[in-house]
Amino acid sequence: MPPSTNSPAPPPRLLDQLRDCIRRKHLALATEQAYVGWCRRFILFHGKKHPKDMGEVEIRDFLTDLAVTRRVSASTQNQALNAIVFLYRYVLERDLESFGAVERAKRPERLPVVLTREEMRGILSALTGVNRLLGDLMYGAGLRVMEALRLRVKDVDFGQRHLLIRDGKGGKDRTALLPTRAVEALRPHLERGRLIWERDREAGLPGVELPFAIAEKDPNAGAEWGWQWVFASEQLSDDPRSGVRRRHHLYETGIQRAVKAAAKLARVVKPATPHTFRHSFATHLLEDGADIRTVQALLGHADVSTTMTYTHVLNRGPAGVVSPLDRL
Repeated sequence: MPPSTNSPAPPPRLLDQLRDCIRRKHLALATEQAYVGWCRRFILFHGKKHPKDMGEVEIRDFLTDLAVTRRVSASTQNQALNAIVFLYRYVLERDLESFGAVERAKRPERLPVVLTREEMRGILSALTGVNRLLGDLMYGAGLRVMEALRLRVKDVDFGQRHLLIRDGKGGKDRTALLPTRAVEALRPHLERGRLIWERDREAGLPGVELPFAIAEKDPNAGAEWGWQWVFASEQLSDDPRSGVRRRHHLYETGIQRAVKAAAKLARVVKPATPHTFRHSFATHLLEDGADIRTVQALLGHADVSTTMTYTHVLNRGPAGVVSPLDRL
């Protein structure tokens, strides 16, 4: 009797299991890429030894090497640790004990880079087109770059003059300011976006990517106008997970490069990035006398101590103290 050709399929590879687990838990694509990358490095560091045959000692050695030999930052080392713990806890279903004497990368206490109002004005003036609108919203509302890029049409409330930030850092929702000056450019921008949306519907293109719960409850919602990206890309692209060709929002690299070029044109020597706009938003509000709890809520900080950082970079010196030289 000939041997059966219906042999069972081999089990999925470990990193594929990790990807599947991350997707089941609805973690972001960036998190998936980072976690898979760190677990791969962990395995290669130990000569391709399978993680099920390793434990706390090997993890400690890897993390110590990152800090001592690679000299990575504290946040980078923490990300590597989180990735490995996720692998053991949710894929290998094994809880880890103490890691012992791990050499931890030191987290430097650095103040955020804050632009003056004149510097901010110069950079915004050097931005053009959609990048100018993005810059106005990031500075005028204190948005993180991905919070701005992931805005949906339904999240813009012109009547109440606010933006609804969905699934921000830490998975939290919040409301943010909608600057009046940004409205002037935002209305015609959305009108142009609606024309693109109508053409996509006529072409029978799939709708935009939806949050996981909505995608399961109402899979056709992605074709509705309210769910479209405010900052939709002009080009179609393949979804990196599903492979579906659809319209995504703009990539963050575009605005990052634009801000860098604008800072150069404005002759701003500080290392300006889109996130610098958020720092400047908070600091300028505090300079204008805004309550720190209000600023905390607008930024979406869980702890007011994070917001307190900006009190150290006010334009009157540390803690708002005026130099005695200025009183002579």
